[in-house]
Amino acid sequence: MLPRILATAAIFTTLNLSPPLRAENLQHLSQLLATKQCPQCDLEGSGLVMANLAGAQLSGANLSGAQLSRADLRGADLSGADLSGTSLYGANLSGAILIGAKLYGSDLRKAYLVNANLIGVSLDTAYMEGAIGIPNYAGTPELFHFWGIAEAEKGNYNRAVEHYNQALSINPQFAPAYLGRGLARYRLGDEPGAIQDGEIAVKFFQKQGNETGLQGAENFLEGMEFARNAPRGGGGGVEKVLGSIGGLLLRFLF
Repeated sequence: MLPRILATAAIFTTLNLSPPLRAENLQHLSQLLATKQCPQCDLEGSGLVMANLAGAQLSGANLSGAQLSRADLRGADLSGADLSGTSLYGANLSGAILIGAKLYGSDLRKAYLVNANLIGVSLDTAYMEGAIGIPNYAGTPELFHFWGIAEAEKGNYNRAVEHYNQALSINPQFAPAYLGRGLARYRLGDEPGAIQDGEIAVKFFQKQGNETGLQGAENFLEGMEFARNAPRGGGGGVEKVLGSIGGLLLRFLF
């Protein structure tokens, strides 16, 4: 599953998340903008950037490849809609109904999803960086862990911690998330929290017989200890350790 996530993310990033668009169905587009009532409509490739579609009825609509960046979709009914490859960057989907919607390769970066209904939705290949309010049931521990790594790689450590927390709320024994969270906490200057997470990761990796993870967690703790005791300006060795841990975290996804 995760190799497919990485491949899709790479492809859409390379293409700026802009799949080829076909000509809009202007009749359906006009109907939507005039009435906000367009269930089962063909809106593939439609340009709806910043559109006010709060409360719109779009159940079963084809919105694949549509441009809905920063659109207001609060409370909209998008159940069963095809949103494959759709740009929902920064869109407000608060309270929206997305039951059974298709979100293959969708761009949900910085989208607002608080109280959105995502039952029956797969976010495996959606691009979720900076999305707010993803419910726990919408992902797996591995998926939240992956999103945590993606945020950490961009220096968004607080957001990374949030994703790791969600992974652990689903599976409190998911050792990689403790290690990832420890790394993010260290970057945020919370060394006590980082040490605590590292020690918990050691415990669970050991319990699960994961020698690679155990070695990585122990290296993480040793690296922090080395940095703490190193002469001023001589703690650069910890960066090598932290870099190796970052690569190790991705290995747990395959």
